[in-house]
Amino acid sequence: MSETNSAAETAAPHRYTAAMAADIEARWQDFWDAEGTYEAPNPSGDLAGDPELAAKPKKFIMDMFPYPSGAGLHVGHPLGYIATDVFARYQRMTGHNVLHTLGFDAFGLPAEQYAVQTGTHPRVSTEANIENMTAQLRRLGLGHDKRRSFATIEADYYKWTQWIFLQIFNSWYDTEADRARPIAELVAQFESGARPTPDGRDWSALSAVERADILGEYRLAYASDAPVNWSPGLGTVLANEEVTADGRSERGNFPVFKAKLRQWNMRITAYADRLLNDLDGLDWPEAIKLQQRNWIGRSEGARVDFPVDGADSITVFTTRQDTLFGATYMVLAPEHELVERITPAAWPEGTHAVWTGGYATPAEAVAAYRKLAAAKSDVERQAEAKDKTGVFTGAYATNPVSGEKVPVFIADYVLMGYGTGAIMAVPAHDARDFAFARAFELPMRCVVEPSDDRGTDPSTWDDAFGSYDAKLVNSANDEISLDGLGVVDAKARITAWLTEHGVGRGTVNFRLRDWLFSRQRYWGEPFPIVYDEDGVAHPLPESMLPLKLPEVDDYSPRTFDPDDADTQPETPLSRNADWVNVTLDLGDGNGPKKYRRETNTMPNWAGSCWYELRYLDPNNDRELVDPAIEQYWMGPREGQPTGGVDLYVGGAEHAVLHLLYARFWSKVLHDLGHISSVEPFHKLYNQGMIQAFVYRDSRGIAVPAAEVEERDGAFYYQGEKVSRVLGKMGKSLKNAVTPDEICAEYGADTLRLYEMAMGPLDVSRPWDTRAVVGQYRLLQRLWRNVVDEETGAVTVVDAEPDEETLRALHKAIDGVGQDMAGMRFNTAIAKVTELNNHLTKAGGPLSRSVADSLVLLVAPLAPHIAEELWHRLGHTESVVHGDFPVADPAYVVDETVTCVVQVKGKVKARLEISPSITDAELEALALADPAVVAALGGAGIRKVIVRAPKLVNIVPA
Repeated sequence: MSETNSAAETAAPHRYTAAMAADIEARWQDFWDAEGTYEAPNPSGDLAGDPELAAKPKKFIMDMFPYPSGAGLHVGHPLGYIATDVFARYQRMTGHNVLHTLGFDAFGLPAEQYAVQTGTHPRVSTEANIENMTAQLRRLGLGHDKRRSFATIEADYYKWTQWIFLQIFNSWYDTEADRARPIAELVAQFESGARPTPDGRDWSALSAVERADILGEYRLAYASDAPVNWSPGLGTVLANEEVTADGRSERGNFPVFKAKLRQWNMRITAYADRLLNDLDGLDWPEAIKLQQRNWIGRSEGARVDFPVDGADSITVFTTRQDTLFGATYMVLAPEHELVERITPAAWPEGTHAVWTGGYATPAEAVAAYRKLAAAKSDVERQAEAKDKTGVFTGAYATNPVSGEKVPVFIADYVLMGYGTGAIMAVPAHDARDFAFARAFELPMRCVVEPSDDRGTDPSTWDDAFGSYDAKLVNSANDEISLDGLGVVDAKARITAWLTEHGVGRGTVNFRLRDWLFSRQRYWGEPFPIVYDEDGVAHPLPESMLPLKLPEVDDYSPRTFDPDDADTQPETPLSRNADWVNVTLDLGDGNGPKKYRRETNTMPNWAGSCWYELRYLDPNNDRELVDPAIEQYWMGPREGQPTGGVDLYVGGAEHAVLHLLYARFWSKVLHDLGHISSVEPFHKLYNQGMIQAFVYRDSRGIAVPAAEVEERDGAFYYQGEKVSRVLGKMGKSLKNAVTPDEICAEYGADTLRLYEMAMGPLDVSRPWDTRAVVGQYRLLQRLWRNVVDEETGAVTVVDAEPDEETLRALHKAIDGVGQDMAGMRFNTAIAKVTELNNHLTKAGGPLSRSVADSLVLLVAPLAPHIAEELWHRLGHTESVVHGDFPVADPAYVVDETVTCVVQVKGKVKARLEISPSITDAELEALALADPAVVAALGGAGIRKVIVRAPKLVNIVPA
């Protein structure tokens, strides 16, 4: 501390300083904890409390689940937490029962990787991180109901994650009822014969394996052999949503390859239409809704069957079934299941040499090309490569409308992840098909009349022609003609014809794929599934939950060379033979039997798919959530037809990961009758990011931002000039500022105010430590307006405030209240600052009523200093539950406003008038003003334009 500051504090021992702030903040945080100030009562159950508070309107306010990082918090992390805290405090003060709490999403890769590097058990490091983060967050004065907090790694939490998995496993989607139903109801249909088995045999005649395979085609959670995203560098498979646009892993940036493995999946595609349609009723940013709509990717078209010589047919999905007569070849994704079945032993006679890839047999050509394609990511395969690659399978299919034999190729530009993994190629009217046809010397037929002068011979064209506004040509057989029809009519006619002839049907397709739910990791929820000796999956009975994660010596999955696609996962749990191989009585009447446990674990998204429900009823060990409690906090109501959390704040990066998955789980749980809410989060708000300057030396290496000096507009580190760019804040960039540092120098209330004052909450903004002092000075002035710095005595008086002060106060109350409700915290702080400055300049002691209102206004933003001043002002109850001030309308409206009067566009008079004046009254006043009369000089008036109360414009004749 400098001598100057020391002297100032000696002269003013009761000045608001960082040391005083630290004392005030610690005392009130202890008080709030001891008194349970932030405990929100449930309407019933073990967390029921004050019935008067529970009877108030409810508000459920949530932050996105934090992951407890070992690096701790920097000042960018709490931005959303402070914002929700301010909003929650405002809601409490405006008569609401507010549920606001915070838990930890604690399973996942970072803790496991740390365990592999250090030998520390993931639970040990994770719990230490949680303890540190909890302490950091507590220092910010966040008003959380701590009774409701938990971490996903707690067994009594993940018991219910496993239980939900079993509900999904034991369900199927009834398309007629448009909802999930218990799998037992489907089994009953098969047993009664109401629903025939695929081959027509009686259900009783099927083996256990055959029954399991049939039910697996219906279950909402199912295991299947399917192409997956395999990351050798991580040693695990990934969901589509976890693969970046560059075809690499979202975490770690490793290459991702396609591999065929048996994995657990969630049939989220069954809910595609509902996930799409229910977006309309949500109060979410349009950008997030658009991302979800694009990811779900609904498109209408037709499925068309192309018979292949033999018993197989290739089914394609197309949105341009009107161009079917122009299909001159077909392409399958290299991994398509039909490839091996249709590939003949030898090339058909007369096979074009360019089709064979130089291989002696189709099998050799296909095998070589498949290996080549497997080494590419989906993004690489979809890129507009200059040279098109592919190979002829040796098989021909029949175009069902023209009867022509068309060759079947495999090529990497067709993916299994869209449609059926097969396309009918119409090269004259599709750019990729056109380029492929040119490369492989394939025929092209024009079936959409060009609107330019290129003619109808595609062999003379430079590129494909596609249009929805054109007419069909060359599209007829003996039974149907599309010639002369527009696209819409042609689609309808050909779809009807395909349906009538049993070779196709109109259908809807989605880009959305089923959610890959297996991870080859240790640190995750174990699957409550065991396999019998025939490989049939059996769910554990609820009495055996939770299935706890066992202790292991080696936490690491086997990882490989990141570029080695020819590898297979090996899970850490598979090495624990005593845990994997068990004898159990599942209560199914078969007695004790030998089983093998599932050795994959659930993805880190599982725990965050339902955590909002656990906040409601965190100690319930009998059911997922008490229905009455769920209905109270999240049930559908006016303005929220699908129910859900009232406000959910977090980053936009979870648009199609967590948010989509949580919506899916909510809909399943709703369909099965476990919850009343159809959607988990009614209102979503994406906060911006706090950025920081990154300084780099000549080698491009980041240097410590705190040690950089600015001289003459340039920046120097240890005498060397460095560059500066605005970017993320983080430890690796050496520009992180911790909240602990700011709290130590200024206090938590100052940090809260600064983060809220930096700009609109949904906009990213740069951190500037030097600017923090502005909010610190605001709090010092606020303190001085109530407390004498020399004596510590409260200086307020019981006198009535003057009218000017009342107007300033009530305008602030009105503005701050509106800003708080609209989450415009930066402008709310500006209005508080304006009021505080007015009171400072006015001089003299504050009226008690003004001081009370000032403290209540600042309470949501700076709760510690507000609580201290509130009690010093003589109040015994906490300011947390004080009533937010209500503005008197008589003082909010200005007593007079200035109206400008123009004649021929030039200002001739200014009138001081009532803001409630009518247009007619204002026009009469303006025309009677002497200055206006003089300006008109007796001229007639052609028009008077009145914009009460601010403007009158007179146009002379």
